[in-house]
Amino acid sequence: MLNFTFVRSLGRSKRARATIGNGADYGWACQERSRGPNPRSSRSRTMSNESADGRPQPAVAGRTGKHRVVIIGSGFGGLFGAKHLKHGDVEVTLISKTSTHLFQPLLYQVATGILSTGEIAPATRLVLRKQKNAQVLLGEVTDIDLVNKTVTSELLNLETVTPYDSLIVATGAQQSYFGNDRFATFAPGMKTIDDALELRARILGAFEAAELVTTQEARDRLLTFVVVGAGPTGVELAGQIAELADRTLEGTFHNIDPRDARVILVEGAGAVLGPMGPKLGGKAQRRLEKMGVEIQLNALVTDVDAQGVTVKDADGTIRRIEASTKVWSAGVQASPLGKMLAERSDGTEVDRAGRVVVEPDLTIKGHPNVFVVGDLMSVPGVPGQAQGAIQGATYAAKAIKAGLKGQAPQERKPFKYFNKGSMATVSRFSAVCQIGKLEFGGFIAWLAWLALHLYYLVGYRSRIVTVIQWFVTFLGRTRGQMAATEQWVLARLALELVNASGQEADELTGALGAPPADNGRAPGARTSDMRAG
Repeated sequence: MLNFTFVRSLGRSKRARATIGNGADYGWACQERSRGPNPRSSRSRTMSNESADGRPQPAVAGRTGKHRVVIIGSGFGGLFGAKHLKHGDVEVTLISKTSTHLFQPLLYQVATGILSTGEIAPATRLVLRKQKNAQVLLGEVTDIDLVNKTVTSELLNLETVTPYDSLIVATGAQQSYFGNDRFATFAPGMKTIDDALELRARILGAFEAAELVTTQEARDRLLTFVVVGAGPTGVELAGQIAELADRTLEGTFHNIDPRDARVILVEGAGAVLGPMGPKLGGKAQRRLEKMGVEIQLNALVTDVDAQGVTVKDADGTIRRIEASTKVWSAGVQASPLGKMLAERSDGTEVDRAGRVVVEPDLTIKGHPNVFVVGDLMSVPGVPGQAQGAIQGATYAAKAIKAGLKGQAPQERKPFKYFNKGSMATVSRFSAVCQIGKLEFGGFIAWLAWLALHLYYLVGYRSRIVTVIQWFVTFLGRTRGQMAATEQWVLARLALELVNASGQEADELTGALGAPPADNGRAPGARTSDMRAG
């Protein structure tokens, strides 16, 4: 019988997160009270190794004699890679720092109250439950030993070492602030469930606060929403925030009219949806402007704080936008594991975004058994989208199975990406779609967008519930996921404050709503030191 005791410990990273999969500062200390011989298998016993003094030691996965495939990441690349190995004579171990498979393209709908997290983030264990040759391990990968062929992962204070014969690294990308990571304090990204829930609470909380303030200046700031980045995520967010204000919240307040909300889409380049071309970008821009969204092109965000953003225009003009709610969707940075692989593989390089420049067969130099797929790979002509991850993972799985049948690595055909097109929804009944040379927008594109996203959702229940929620939202005015709590806004900042010091701590304290002078902390002292006292 296992007795779990909840323990709080100080984090080891500045950006601690309140989730198991993101290096949380919360942990469980597991104590086992034995009632006779352990009926569990030998593999279960190896997962709880202890030294003579009782301290936990790295667990090492057992050996079944089959070819061992370790997959890092539970996104599109990781999940599809595991599924395509279902009938292979292999032992699959999927390691992920999150417990779910996140359908990231619909994350903005969680942020704007359309869908719940359950519809777009099913538990990976449940998804792979019927795949007998697959095991799921929760933990953040901290080391990849290419010489000894092992992967080390950590879950709180537990360390696991998993050996492999073939490795698929599909850890994706994270939000990039182009060297200004402090912007994240005031402008969350849109890459995780935590980001989406925090943004939902910020958006709805801004309307609630605007109902209470007594000055027009404060009200205007609270009702101004700035979205940085006019890519698909930025366009979709701006459109849904506008619809939320104009349709869902209309008539729900007494002191304010939500339709007075100001939604601003800021883009450093000269076009909306630039990669999709001027025709579709123009369609999306005109639709957003018709909805009342202000679009500011050739505008670089140079600073972000609690009260708003500072913008530099193409002519060098510096101006200020007072806004309580900001969201960052302007760039991505590859997982740090990309840099680790490059440093440990002679001749392998990473590009400016940290993506691994792979060989034609998606492997790294000198290691034909190590594949890099998805947003972590740098392949000319392959965009950082779900299709690239799915096709790359499928290719890697087929290469592994072919190798088991005797195919040599040098006999592999190069990976070829098939561009199935790209889509972006702008508002209800309106989207833009690009399939080869065919470009179209409007209602038909919107229906195509709905169908495609439903197809790639995991699980029939998720699809059915999603259709119902879409029906309620797009044909009516209400939204089914309008719950929000103060903790969703403050938890991330509070956890970061634990390890902050000096000026960084003062900024975080201010973001949490308390003046630095009131924190009782000596200049330069760490917040964790104060908590310990």
